[in-house]
Amino acid sequence: MLSPYRVLDLTDHGALICGQMLGDLGADVIVVEPPGGAALRKAGPFADSEEGPDTSLAWWGVNRNKRGITLDLESAEGRDRLLALAKTAGILLESFTPGYLDSLGLGYEFLRAVNPAIVVVSITPFGQTGPKALWAASDLTLYAASGPMFMTGDDDRPPLGVAVPQAWLHGGAEAAVGALLGLSSAVRDGVGQHVDVSVQAATMMATQATCLSSAWGDTPSTRMAGGVNFGGIPLKFVNPAKDGYVSVTFLFGSAIGPFTQRLMQVMWEEGFVDEATRDKDWVGYTGLLMSGQEPISELLRCLAAISRFTSSHTKAELFKMGIEKGLLIVPVATLAEVAQSEQLESRNFFQDVEHPERRGSVRYPGPFARFAGRPITYRRRPPLLAEHNAEIAAEVHASPSPAPITAPSPRALPLAGVKVLDLAWVIAGPWSTRYFADYGAAVVKVESPTRVDTLRTISPFKDHVPGPERSGAFATVNAGKLGLSVNLGTEEGRALVKKLAAWADVVIESFAPGALARMGLGYEELKKVNPGIVMLSSCLNGQTGPHASLAGFGTMGLHLAGFGELAGWPDRPPAGPAGAYTDYIAPKFTAAAILAALDHRRRTGEGQYIDLSQGEASAHFLAPALLDYFVNGHVQSRNGNASADFAPHGVYPVAGTDRWVAITVTSDAQWGGLCSVLGQPGAELGSGLDSTPARLAKREALDEWVAAWTRDRDVGEVELALQAAGVPCHRVSGSSDVIADPQLVARQHFIEVAHPEFGPVVVENSRLKLSATPAVVARPGPTLGQDNDYVLRELLGMDDDAITALLVAGALD
Repeated sequence: MLSPYRVLDLTDHGALICGQMLGDLGADVIVVEPPGGAALRKAGPFADSEEGPDTSLAWWGVNRNKRGITLDLESAEGRDRLLALAKTAGILLESFTPGYLDSLGLGYEFLRAVNPAIVVVSITPFGQTGPKALWAASDLTLYAASGPMFMTGDDDRPPLGVAVPQAWLHGGAEAAVGALLGLSSAVRDGVGQHVDVSVQAATMMATQATCLSSAWGDTPSTRMAGGVNFGGIPLKFVNPAKDGYVSVTFLFGSAIGPFTQRLMQVMWEEGFVDEATRDKDWVGYTGLLMSGQEPISELLRCLAAISRFTSSHTKAELFKMGIEKGLLIVPVATLAEVAQSEQLESRNFFQDVEHPERRGSVRYPGPFARFAGRPITYRRRPPLLAEHNAEIAAEVHASPSPAPITAPSPRALPLAGVKVLDLAWVIAGPWSTRYFADYGAAVVKVESPTRVDTLRTISPFKDHVPGPERSGAFATVNAGKLGLSVNLGTEEGRALVKKLAAWADVVIESFAPGALARMGLGYEELKKVNPGIVMLSSCLNGQTGPHASLAGFGTMGLHLAGFGELAGWPDRPPAGPAGAYTDYIAPKFTAAAILAALDHRRRTGEGQYIDLSQGEASAHFLAPALLDYFVNGHVQSRNGNASADFAPHGVYPVAGTDRWVAITVTSDAQWGGLCSVLGQPGAELGSGLDSTPARLAKREALDEWVAAWTRDRDVGEVELALQAAGVPCHRVSGSSDVIADPQLVARQHFIEVAHPEFGPVVVENSRLKLSATPAVVARPGPTLGQDNDYVLRELLGMDDDAITALLVAGALD
């Protein structure tokens, strides 16, 4: 897909997934490391438990399909070699502290002087600008700063991260989208730009827009064991089974309510609920709870009944029951169960990659998307340290600096002129098309006038009052899109969608596998009216396999993918990341796949069908743990906030109710900084803590020592003192924290737009900042059918008679 392009990858840690995604899509990616190797090479786990620069499974997990070289950028020779390489590249990725590359004469302005078309992507903790741009950070403190941690874990213990670090992966995957947006613009205009990616902003997608609660006047979401307290409504998803745990998506509304009704029918048949419980208004139950007509105590009684029901069956029995009877029940899968999944095996998901240095192969998570015409292939295993130094040096020759290029002024947005038909719903699909709307594409979101999009029933709600036009989640996920209501149950409605497909460049859908084809709207039919169409189908398990038909949401996907067992306390049931976690990962892979397909179509005229399983894409955020199982036979599990590599590493209490701060020490220098603020540890801890192994040996005592210091202090005081000493530290931010965060305010992450019913409302801005073509977010998600007239008349050229015929046929609302 991206074979004409070279990418230079100077990133580290989870940000390296950006280059891997571009490499998987066909780009020639060269990872550039310092002579001693990237820091990630020192991170465990290690193959065969043998620590070394070429055995880190964390490194293997994000560096497939790359070549590798080493350069000393602090030497004149190293800088010259990088500039020579930059002349041959379309994209350069970096994750250094803001200003570092500029100090070496290698920042964006220097790079574009030798290559005006280069797109430079900077992935940093808080972005290139703002009061926290130079703050010390770690993956745990960034997860705390972004909001999802506040909603994860048991309410009587500290908030939690995930055993496999997630924040830098969110930033890296976000950056892949930014790189391809920048490339799209550069190919058209002949000049590149600087893409600024904040890991904090990228990871905030995992709050499912609950970060907006305070701004919308709703109750902020908080954590609870095995679920989340959404706007004051406790929703428990994780429940015990005879042999482990299962996830039951117990939710309400027109789309999910019928699943809950079927669950209650089954529970009634087995004697776990009475008729009155079975026959509750599960479609309108959210409104009943929020109005007080149904007390929360009644909801808790129903949750307890679900736990009794699941406890009477095994995980396999419940999963089979879910598939056969249309229930939203899936196992909380261990990584061993993920590796042995019948569904993944049927799709040949896991791929064996040759490792000649091991005289054998290693099994990896497979392609994040399935392209019918240009499938992803695993061409290279992760590079050994300095493996391709000589090879790359032989490819680069001295060349004169290019002549200056004058960019068009003003420059159009990267996707200006691109047309997108959005047939997806809820979160995973619509959040991917939000990128397209932000950067100039015309996105038509099609909704049913008879079946309300579930996202319209999800908090935060305007002033804590539910309603289909009052959801802040819908407003932000679908900002900038045009709204069209179409009844696909009518022949005329289906014909209208086919007409839109003929107009569009991209179609994205998230129906159950095969549903559109049965309506005559599958890819084979749509390409007859538009041979160059790029179509992507997004669902939980992909379009094929024994579990393809399983109706599902990200609340289930996270547990099928293995995340559930990786968030929680060792002595308690799994908590799982809050919400529908895989719905916050998949959009980045979805958008990247579509952008690559559009670039390929521009060069070849060839359309594309893409099958994207949300679970398969999300597996790449667990690659080190899956590799640990495949290589070492080790099954990672939940471990609170402890790290196998560093100590102290945790979340500690501060003054106030449910107030917390994340603090980590990832180097001896940071340990010295911590001691300069807290003082030397007492005699009970002993001496000799100046090395990481010594600190790891006394992890629990160190946590108690740190907590004793933080407990009665204001969180702002703690942050300022430790940041001044160079120690990664950040409060665990809830909605009110992120809304007031001076970093997010400075970077205008939250913006006001005009809602047709409520006036100014707050939505999230783009998570990316493109220097030459910044995002435009002019409106919130549309009200139902808001743009029917505009779409039909202006985009499709229909006249009064044609529109009237649609209305008479019941094809429109």
